[in-house]
Amino acid sequence: MKVTDVELTISAAKPDQFPKGLFPEVALSGRSNVGKSSFINTLLQRKGMARTSQRPGKTQTLNYYWINDRFHFVDVPGYGYAKVSKSEREAWGRVMEVYFQEREQLKGVVQLVDVRHKPTEDDVMMYEWLKYHELPVIVIATKADKIGRSKWAAHVDRVKKELQVVEDDPVILFSSETGLGKEKAWSAITEKLFS
Repeated sequence: MKVTDVELTISAAKPDQFPKGLFPEVALSGRSNVGKSSFINTLLQRKGMARTSQRPGKTQTLNYYWINDRFHFVDVPGYGYAKVSKSEREAWGRVMEVYFQEREQLKGVVQLVDVRHKPTEDDVMMYEWLKYHELPVIVIATKADKIGRSKWAAHVDRVKKELQVVEDDPVILFSSETGLGKEKAWSAITEKLFS
């Protein structure tokens, strides 16, 4: 995918702010600090497009990136970060439920997990929840450059086993440092967007 044009069009805090129109979109979900902003910046080939934060849990809106005048990436708030109040988490949760359950333009979800570690309870819950709602998922196993190449297969197998990944959902090893998995990720995303 050659990205010629990108803009952050809206940071939506409530469902009535979601863009109108029938353009397809894919959501990007993951635990805070999993490397979601770096993944977005690598795919879009724009260094500072998605802000990488030293403070996990900073994204509290659904950030809509309009790409090539054809589709949206939707960066959703990171999950599993405890330093926000319970009421804030519940409010985000309600917005997220409306988004994932009712958004007709949503063609699939990219769920990022850190390949170095066993998927967390939050990772497992999120994957199960997405599958319960019959959403196609692309699992991106980030930070591959942080482990030796000889361990890649075993770590990917662990991700598949812990999440109980269904056969149709690809698991793609990824590194924003080296660009590993970038083409595979684009290929899986465009298939969801336009098939």
